[in-house]
Amino acid sequence: MKIYLATDHAGFQLKENIKTYLEDNGNEVYDCGALTLEAGDNYPEYMARAAEKVQIDAMHAPAVAIIFGGSGVGEAIVANRFAHVRAVVYAGGPLDVIKVSREHNDTNVLSIGSRFVTENEAKQAIDLFLATAFSHDERHADRIIQIEELTK
Repeated sequence: MKIYLATDHAGFQLKENIKTYLEDNGNEVYDCGALTLEAGDNYPEYMARAAEKVQIDAMHAPAVAIIFGGSGVGEAIVANRFAHVRAVVYAGGPLDVIKVSREHNDTNVLSIGSRFVTENEAKQAIDLFLATAFSHDERHADRIIQIEELTK
């Protein structure tokens, strides 16, 4: 599975550490930026780049993105503007939100609030996100279809 990464300055170091972690575990990782730490850069460009990749890949094969920002919220808002992209925010707390979002909502983007999680917490969230599959339960599948209809 392809994994796209994106961040702004707020999540840059965490993204770099996670990129190494994912590559060391045999994942196919693509960095959509920021490629250098620049204080005050703006996240929409990088998030859109990653979301667009997931959107295009969704037509052919599964792909996911892991995006990073201060809170993860604005980043998820950008990602969710793209058809076939469903982002969940994780900024600490119970990991159940990630598991349920994958099983019930078929989320394909994990937006991490870098100011609120440790690197270890981010790794746990990412591992769960990558290990959890969509349930394909009929009621959840129907809801995904309804969501997709809204983006036409």
